[in-house]
Amino acid sequence: MTGTPPPGPPRVQTRITVPDSKIMVNLLGAGDEILRLVERSVNSDVHVRGNEITITGAPADNALAERLFSELLELIEKGETLTTDAVRRTVGMLEQGGTERPAEVLTLNILSRRGRTIRPKTLGQKRYVDAIDGHTIVFGIGPAGTGKTYLAMAKAVQSLQAKQINRIILTRPAVEAGERLGFLPGTLNEKIDPYLRPLYDALHDMLDPETIPKLMAAGTIEVAPLAYMRGRAQPYDARVLTPEGFKRFGSLQVGDLVIGSNGMPTPVIGIYPQGPKQVYRVTTQDGASTLCCGEHLWTVATPEDKRRGRRRTLETQEMIGQERRGHLRRYELPVVAPVQLEPQDVPLDPYVLGLLLGDGSISCRATPGFTTADPELARAIEDNLVDIELHRKSGYDYVLRHTKGHRGGVIVANPVTVALRELGLAGTKSGTKFVPSVYLQNSVDVRLAVLQGLLDTDGGPVVQAGRTCRVQYSTTSPQLRDDVVHLVQSLGGVATWRIRVAEGRKPGLANGRPVGYRSDAYVVEIRLPEGVAPFRLSRKRQRYEEYGGGRPMRFIDSIVPAGVQETMCIQVAAEDSLYVTDDFLVTHNTLNDAFIILDEAQNTTPEQMKMFLTRLGFGSKIVVTGDVTQVDLPGGTTSGLRVVRDILAGVEDVHFAQLSSADVVRHRLVGEIVDAYARWDAENQQAQGVHAVAGRSAQGNRGGRRR
Repeated sequence: MTGTPPPGPPRVQTRITVPDSKIMVNLLGAGDEILRLVERSVNSDVHVRGNEITITGAPADNALAERLFSELLELIEKGETLTTDAVRRTVGMLEQGGTERPAEVLTLNILSRRGRTIRPKTLGQKRYVDAIDGHTIVFGIGPAGTGKTYLAMAKAVQSLQAKQINRIILTRPAVEAGERLGFLPGTLNEKIDPYLRPLYDALHDMLDPETIPKLMAAGTIEVAPLAYMRGRAQPYDARVLTPEGFKRFGSLQVGDLVIGSNGMPTPVIGIYPQGPKQVYRVTTQDGASTLCCGEHLWTVATPEDKRRGRRRTLETQEMIGQERRGHLRRYELPVVAPVQLEPQDVPLDPYVLGLLLGDGSISCRATPGFTTADPELARAIEDNLVDIELHRKSGYDYVLRHTKGHRGGVIVANPVTVALRELGLAGTKSGTKFVPSVYLQNSVDVRLAVLQGLLDTDGGPVVQAGRTCRVQYSTTSPQLRDDVVHLVQSLGGVATWRIRVAEGRKPGLANGRPVGYRSDAYVVEIRLPEGVAPFRLSRKRQRYEEYGGGRPMRFIDSIVPAGVQETMCIQVAAEDSLYVTDDFLVTHNTLNDAFIILDEAQNTTPEQMKMFLTRLGFGSKIVVTGDVTQVDLPGGTTSGLRVVRDILAGVEDVHFAQLSSADVVRHRLVGEIVDAYARWDAENQQAQGVHAVAGRSAQGNRGGRRR
């Protein structure tokens, strides 16, 4: 006896009235194709008569159909032309039951260009785009065709246009289906361009094609293999400034302190050996120079940048051959702020030391002497030395007499003589004088005081009509010349020098008699930053302040190849990622204010992934995209994308967006193909598991029989 089936839910009717006939025409579609698609997509019966839609079916089915029509009508009211694709996506989102409304997802515009709008088309894509807005590092993981890279690039271009960042970097690991770039024909660029073509094509969809070469030439957009991202390096033998002075670059370790562009210490937070690389010598107009690789980064300002009040970050190789525009140097580098070094005790007042190096007699065979026509300088020596008075011998000549030189009938050594001997200056002459290292590697106050003493004696302000005042210093000692340049650079200034040859110079006068020059002189031209006073002597200080000291500037003068050397790159914790290298040049090694996209990340190794993520600079955003089912790495190599989720789980401001076949936006068959492969992989894994269990069981049985 067959029982009667239980009664189904009661069927009810729901009516929707569409007041505008134009909206109804759009809602039904050409030849009613959209209406027929809606009828196939819902369980209720749908009938249309005039401007009224009647839905008949179970209450739950009617509710779904009614919500579907409501979302489609809202899309039309927002100016969208309905397509069958939009209907399918709306149905899919409603069936997923998320809180987001399909009409809001499908009208979230990212970019619009020439009538074409880029927007998410699925719920997963909408959440992915929202994650990019809300997090610093986002991983977009999913099958091909889900728009991972395309949407990330659209967000990058949007951020650039909104001036939220000033640089876009697009990169891929150089591994693809077992091919090697070295086997491809042509130059390096010709090898790389086809591999990166999908990124170029996406750029052309989002920007005017004529602007892309300009943006790439300016360094605003960089497209390069991942290997180039880690190549920003300097040789091991380069020098880097630390709070204790300059050290060999290759001796640095994580945690060491180096000096940043603000003159303050900043820790090294990453060290990455780079192996042998072609290096270049970068030289500035003041003679300073350092070595770095072609991908090393420099923060520079061109004349156009300065007019707009901005700076840009360029690779060394981008500037080769572009150093000048006509007779003007193109790239200005930032100048370090006065460097804060560790203070040290010194045996002699630094200002007095500067005065003695300028106009003092430090032979130490007799009482130290000093020659000056400025009584103010003589008083300064007495004021800054304890138990020392200046005794005038004649005219402008003084001796530094020790007031307690015969204490208790015992001859006591002159403390100035003792200090000069301790510093290794005893017996030096005008051509061999130098600034002791304890003064060069000291606090700002000590270094400035030494420089002021030197400039108050052998230096002075130079005024030219219509220009700010510069400072000029002269010495016959090549070592003292270099020490003065060091002091100026360490205080945030710029110094250049030239030789004034002795031969052929008009003799000077001494007591009315001509006296010829016996040694070449070095003339140092100095610019110091605002707030760093070069003089204490009143007449020189007033002259300098009257005309102003101008602004110290450093320009790249030349970039030339310097061979192949072992190299290394570092990452520092400074907010601007800048650090100080040879001759107080300011350079840097990470990417600030940039939107960085790593595509095809399943083909990175864990080491490459770590290197890439640690390149993140301040004000930057990283999006990593990939499909863990399409790894093309050599056998036995683990994909960095497979393990990074476990490594970074729980790290704040890092988000993993998982896309699926439901988010495929290519031909609908692509989604079905992805699902078919996923089912096949799952069945194979299950079958392999069964075979493995059976094999272990059989082996156990054989072992039992043997026993």
